[in-house]
Amino acid sequence: MLNEHEMRRTVVGEMHLRRWPMVQANCLILQIVSIVERDERDAEQAALRDLPGDAEILHNPNQRHLSGRFAQGISFNWERHSEASSLTIFAEGEYTDKDMPQADAEGDNVARALHWALGLPGKVIRATRIIVLKDEKRCERLAPTFNFERADLVSCHIGCEGGGKRARIWSDFRLRQSGFGLVLVAANGMEPGDLSRTIQRLQELGNYRNLALLGLPVAQHGWAIHDHIEAQLGEVTQRITDPDVTDDALLEEVTGLSIELASEASGSDFRMSATEAYAAIVAERIVDLCITAIEGYQSLSDFIQRRLYPAVRTCAAHRRRSERLAQRTAQFISLFRTRIETRIENQNARLLGSMEKSAVRQLRLQQLVEGFSVVALTYYGMSLIHYMLEGVEEIGGHVPMGLVIAILTPIVALTIWLSIHRRKKQILG
Repeated sequence: MLNEHEMRRTVVGEMHLRRWPMVQANCLILQIVSIVERDERDAEQAALRDLPGDAEILHNPNQRHLSGRFAQGISFNWERHSEASSLTIFAEGEYTDKDMPQADAEGDNVARALHWALGLPGKVIRATRIIVLKDEKRCERLAPTFNFERADLVSCHIGCEGGGKRARIWSDFRLRQSGFGLVLVAANGMEPGDLSRTIQRLQELGNYRNLALLGLPVAQHGWAIHDHIEAQLGEVTQRITDPDVTDDALLEEVTGLSIELASEASGSDFRMSATEAYAAIVAERIVDLCITAIEGYQSLSDFIQRRLYPAVRTCAAHRRRSERLAQRTAQFISLFRTRIETRIENQNARLLGSMEKSAVRQLRLQQLVEGFSVVALTYYGMSLIHYMLEGVEEIGGHVPMGLVIAILTPIVALTIWLSIHRRKKQILG
């Protein structure tokens, strides 16, 4: 009966996704996080439908979430993130072997599930084996067998906010020969729901940490490009006073630097933004885990802050430097264009002055020509009148020729001058 928004049920459904099943000690958790390109998404969906053996899908609310079961006591969750996908396998029982299950082992359901998981499309950015045991004593006895690097060993208590019982973890966050990292977890009597959320937050912290660190190589590469652009911009600034260098050449160089900077910024902006977002999630997960340090061991928060945040600050500095360089380049281009426009305006002013002088000279020359024209035409007209008066005298008439010419000359000249000026006004409209 409700007139629902078309996105309402999708939005509400999102609030109930990304939830792991109840985690019971003892168990094994294998998680693989892979960067999956857009053109690999269809192959990924096909692989998810092609489950091995008797495996089945239990819940598939949309194309971004899926949960299923490989065999009794072995389940899995798959989830698509913005640029990565995560597959998590949960196996009940105590898996305390030093080495990973062999993916090609026959008759081992965990190995069969792992073999299928490793065949999914994408490039692995993080792979973790988590061994969950009931208490700290059992973990303390087992920890030496995993040969953790003592200098990098992290061990601390973690748990949900307000929870009475807290789990303990051991890990050096180093890759083993199998390519997987190893985390040893003592449940210490935590409720399955609390334990599940705690380990999930622990994994999200590590996953987002790795995704955030993808920005560091990009920032380091971009830093070298910024060094080059900054040096070139300094050279162009020094050459601006060189009279042998044309404005067109300088403007072309600065525009090329601006294009190079814009290209680097557009190529790295997504990665820098992603690093900033992932780092914020990592900070949230550190708070959510309520980490408590254990004397003699490095805590998880110390490890993350010492390794991750310098990289995040480097990425932030890269973005700020890119913005400042873009501003400097834009300001230089703007000032340089202003200089060119000012030079052009000065040239135009000199040209207009020269044209004005030329027009004055042409006007004076025209007036001189008009004067000569009036004199010439008057002389020609008076010559004709003189011939006419001579003809009158020959037929017997007596005409005071000198007087008549003296009277008519100014009249003819004035008439010609008026005629020329009238005609000129008609032409000029």
